[in-house]
Order: sequence, then structure tokens, then C-alpha cells
Amino acid sequence: MTLTPTDRDLLLVVDVQNDFLPGGALAVPDGGAVVPVVNALARRFAHVALTQDWHVAGHLSFASSHAGRKPFETITLPYGLQVLWPDHCVQGSVGAELSAALYVPQAEFIVRKGFRREIDSYSAFCEADGVTHTGLAGYLRERGLTRVFLAGLATDFCVGYSAVDARRAGFEVAVIEDACRAIDTGGSLTAAWSRMQDAGVARVISTNL
Repeated sequence: MTLTPTDRDLLLVVDVQNDFLPGGALAVPDGGAVVPVVNALARRFAHVALTQDWHVAGHLSFASSHAGRKPFETITLPYGLQVLWPDHCVQGSVGAELSAALYVPQAEFIVRKGFRREIDSYSAFCEADGVTHTGLAGYLRERGLTRVFLAGLATDFCVGYSAVDARRAGFEVAVIEDACRAIDTGGSLTAAWSRMQDAGVARVISTNL
């Protein structure tokens, strides 16, 4: 599929942060490979925004917050099933910083998510409870933007959930597949692509933009 970015499109760069990159607390396999692709892509878009995982210490999505639990186990929280993660992207930490290799100086907006201790937030549009919105959809509407292209980390979590929620909010959505990488735990990548396909999310590669 070939899509040409217009001035009504947004490139949303998801969670390209130190903790998700090689050596980080929750490193996504081959995650560093997205950075040069994102840097090149950003030059093709009139509008770019970033997301940043921004957890408080002791967040309920951390395995360390639950006695006897280990990372990648699942538990049930009031809003549903929750994967437990290693401590990562804690506010003010080096791990929470955007990659120094990321060069997107024209980014207009940063969405910080996951800062409420009791609720995880994969999506840039809505937290995991399904009702707490970040305000991103309203921002895009106010700016007259109608289509969202997604890149970043990780395909099966923050990218995938953001893509589906963007569709629910009424936007056209495309995930730039070679500008993303996945954690892929317990079949999560296959499940994420299935959810995205069902929601009407397009799959593209950067060379077709």
C-alpha cells in the first residue's frame, strides 16, 4: 500500500525511550533499529508528535509492586488483565528520557501517559480503564488532522493500542511496520495485528510513503 503524507496527517512517534532500547530496563528486541527510520520519516511529515511512558515509582503495572510476582506474569486489576513489567520509564529517570539519537526537533506535542499509579496506559489516546482520555484526540481535531501514522515501540503494546484507539476516535490510521518493533510475549504480536486489522488499521512500510 502506498500512502502520501499530507498536511492533515500526523506522525505519532511512540515511546522511543531509553528503557525500551538496548540496555534498557524493558528493552524491545532490535528496538534501536527504529530510530534512524523514524528520523528519516519525520522529515516527510508536516506534523509530528511524540509519546512518553511516564510512570510514578511503585506503579501498579510493575511486578515489584506485587509481592511474589515476577515480570511478565499477569494479574487482574480493577480495569482488567494486566501484564506485570519490570520497573521502567520512572519519571525523571534516565530510562524515561527520549533517546538521544532521536532527532525530531519539529515535534509539536508530547503525550505523557501512565502517570496515574493505579492505571496502566499503553495507548496515547486512552488509558487502560477505557474511560480516562489523554486529550490527544481533541488536540488532533482542533488542529484539523484526520489521519495518524504510527511508529515506535512496541508494536504489540503501545503502538497497537494507540492505533486501535485512534480508529475508535474516528481517525484514519496506518502503522509503519518497519518503523516499529515488538516485545512479542505470549503471542502478543499476532494478537495485536489481529486487533488492528479488525479495527481497520492499515499496514504500510516507510518506503511506500
